[in-house]
Amino acid sequence: MERRSFIARGIAALAGLGLGELIELAPAQALTYRPLADGTQRKVRNDYRSARRVTTVCLNCSTVCGIEAFVQDNKVIKIRGNPRDPNMANSFMTCAKGQSGPTINDYPERLLYPLKRVGARGEGTWQRIGWDEAYDEIARRIRASIDAGHPERVALHQGRSRIDAEINRFLGAIGSPVQLNHRALCSSNKRAANYVSLGETDWESIDAERCRYFLNFGANFYEAHQGGLHLVNRVVKARFDHGAKLVTFDVRMSNTAGRSDEWHQPFPGTEGALALAMAHVIVRENAFDREFVENFVQPGLDAIRAWLAPCTPRWAAQRSGIAADDIERLALEFAAQRPAAVAFTNRGTGAHYNGFNAERAVVMLNALVGSIARPGGYCYGLEEKLSAARYPQPQPVPPPVKIRTDLEDPPEWPLANRWQKMKVGQVVYDFLREGRGKIDVYISYTLAAPMTWPEGRSTTVDVLRDETLIPFHVCSDIVYSEMAHYADMILPDATYLERWGMDIRNNLELQHYVTLRQPVVAPPGEAVSFADSLFEIGRRLGPAQARYFQFGNHEAFVRAQCSKLPAVGPDGQRFADGFEYMKHYGVYVDTSQPKPYEVYRKPLTARQLEGTHVEGGIVRRADGKAAGLLVDGTAVRGFATPSRRFEILAPEVREVAAKLGLADDGMPSYHAIPSHRGLAPDRFILTTFKWNVHTQGRTASQKYLSEIVHDNPMWMHTSVARRLGVRTGDTVELTTYRPVADGQAWRGTGARIGTARVKVFVTQAIHPRVLAVSNSLGWVTGGRAALGANGRRGEVAARGSGAGAAQAFGPAPDVDDLDALVWWDERRGGRGNGVNINALLPINPQPLVGMQSWYDTVCSVRRIARKRA
Repeated sequence: MERRSFIARGIAALAGLGLGELIELAPAQALTYRPLADGTQRKVRNDYRSARRVTTVCLNCSTVCGIEAFVQDNKVIKIRGNPRDPNMANSFMTCAKGQSGPTINDYPERLLYPLKRVGARGEGTWQRIGWDEAYDEIARRIRASIDAGHPERVALHQGRSRIDAEINRFLGAIGSPVQLNHRALCSSNKRAANYVSLGETDWESIDAERCRYFLNFGANFYEAHQGGLHLVNRVVKARFDHGAKLVTFDVRMSNTAGRSDEWHQPFPGTEGALALAMAHVIVRENAFDREFVENFVQPGLDAIRAWLAPCTPRWAAQRSGIAADDIERLALEFAAQRPAAVAFTNRGTGAHYNGFNAERAVVMLNALVGSIARPGGYCYGLEEKLSAARYPQPQPVPPPVKIRTDLEDPPEWPLANRWQKMKVGQVVYDFLREGRGKIDVYISYTLAAPMTWPEGRSTTVDVLRDETLIPFHVCSDIVYSEMAHYADMILPDATYLERWGMDIRNNLELQHYVTLRQPVVAPPGEAVSFADSLFEIGRRLGPAQARYFQFGNHEAFVRAQCSKLPAVGPDGQRFADGFEYMKHYGVYVDTSQPKPYEVYRKPLTARQLEGTHVEGGIVRRADGKAAGLLVDGTAVRGFATPSRRFEILAPEVREVAAKLGLADDGMPSYHAIPSHRGLAPDRFILTTFKWNVHTQGRTASQKYLSEIVHDNPMWMHTSVARRLGVRTGDTVELTTYRPVADGQAWRGTGARIGTARVKVFVTQAIHPRVLAVSNSLGWVTGGRAALGANGRRGEVAARGSGAGAAQAFGPAPDVDDLDALVWWDERRGGRGNGVNINALLPINPQPLVGMQSWYDTVCSVRRIARKRA
């Protein structure tokens, strides 16, 4: 064992925990405050010249930047960006989350050994076991499901894993389709909108550096956006170099809104109406790209003009609160900069009950001005997946699983998995409780559902506790988390700085690239990469499954994926193979292909034209499916949609909606959110947001980040505060309510969900009908930094009804900055660790796609305590 081990509740730290020994990881005694001795907090100057440099990939958020780590004595002492990552644009810069990387390996609360539950689930008493015992028991239980003819009763529930290929192999070998994810809680409406419209990509790559006009609908890319830091750099350059304008629509003055040329506050969920009204102006004034619309946009100009006729600026102004004159002016300014103009979104637009069509309406603006795949425009067409053709896996590969279940493919949301696996994960626990699904073995990985799920502290925890619903729960985690607390077995995972993996992301330089995640240091104690755990379990399931895992460990898996990459570097350096190339550079950029501008105009090859015929301007194959378009006498690729055109009208959407009895004409029409109609004066709309230093369940344990942001007061407009008699620092009681029934509203009763006490921050930087509380905070376990708890490592306290953890090293280091420097500890006069706002938000999937409607929750508020003078 290396330095660390667990301790039991309320006793001194142990040098080690032996096999079979028990440990209690339950709420601890109150901490004893012990200040550090004078002089012990001296700074240590690192000699970076003697450090070992290793390239790898960050995973403190979804941007997954290429990074370089510097290592001394098996300790990461510095992280900077890898300038070969094309998103970095030759920069070493990383954000605060990236800079926090060196602290991850040294979590004081790291899990070090496999643990098996002793006593009741959720009681918090564990026994240390060996890896062989852990693997054998997991394999035995999975084997029992397979032998019983129910492989689908083995479910793997992941957060942001970045090892999809490895997980798919494991489940494929078992024969289970139940790979549950968090996509519906994150970005499924945005991805679905792009798929319906373009048929190509799951996330656009804005050609920001060459753009002249940015229309931003609800994206806070200065803080929290896929590729945010890199997008910011290019937007700033565009604004500095050629005066590009940035206009932001957001209910709150985010950092992005505050740095925009114009900030407008629409009523929540009306972004789609704004986009439609802008489209109305652009078409009415003939400010669109006629050639592109006539040749590449469906359903055609006349139909578009007639459909948009009622969507006037005045109509949108009545719904959004944005002045009609501003809507008209912004639409024409945007169109005047075509094609170097981009309209884009993020969760502020998509995370609503009407978010799917709102996203489609915004993307449509790019089509009208002809900025799709144009320099400075809304680009796509980059391969963002680790395709087997380019990155081959070890052979043999399990065959596709043909079973379906309601858990992973619920029929209520038929578009969730139509174009991409966007599982409606927020309904999983409800479905289990209702008997809609049955599980024998539940494996959770990088998932903090009690913290990050809507109704996480009620519905989620109730089901996780219930052994009749989840008979066996295996949790792989890095720290003792709220998820691990409700497991039957805990597998200590390696951090992203301690494991292998290939990673890929959309590139703002419009080039295909891939990065290599490799271990920078060895994991402490007996921690093992989750992928290696899956492979080892797979080898123990029996001959039929083991044959898919004979390649060896995760390193061998990644080596195979690199086999088609070059062995000669861009500087002429030669390597044994592509794997060694990647270990050295950390990234491969494919410069052999031009930037994917206007890929829809690419002529079809003679081979692609074999056996085709032209019908109504569409090039069709013998089976009747469209292969391309005939434009000016040339057969071109078009878009990868059923019509090969940019689809404003999506017949597929109309058809599936009709089967469910929903009113949707297939156009990105605007429908008001049912719960917001006739909103009473004493009711508000609750929204949440992310700070630039936190990513839901991934960062609160890191002291460097939690001391920057550790609490989350509720933003309230000055006019509301005046009416309620509330000042900044006062405590209020926040109450939330379920959505009102309409169409597919989940549990649409309007009933009360719950209450929480929250401090208030009074500001003019928010819409008067909106209250805002940031997420990612309010933990009840996960380490002292997450809890906001001063004290020695061996006496970590938990707060609330969940449980904390008490883990410790062996020999104590000279300085433990969590001992006395968690200065936000509320019991020591600090502001505390905030509230878990997700616990008050209802499970509320949007129709058809199923994305969580995070920002629709109706709430009320009353003052209960005045801030002390």
